[in-house]
Amino acid sequence: MHFNEIIHTIKERREMMQVTQETLAELSGVGLRTLKQLESGKGNPTLQTLHKLTDVLGMEVCLQVKKIQ
Repeated sequence: MHFNEIIHTIKERREMMQVTQETLAELSGVGLRTLKQLESGKGNPTLQTLHKLTDVLGMEVCLQVKKIQ
């Protein structure tokens, strides 16, 4: 999954759960400005930031090692 897809998925989940950006920022401990930048396609979040956001939304961030062919 590419970075833009991850952010899109987080935003879709937030909207599906009817959680405002303000509420997600407060519950996750991520700054509102940071969240707005991410959802607008700007910014470069750390894995920790992604974890905080996805945890509140009932999601998780997973990394996989690609198979070398």
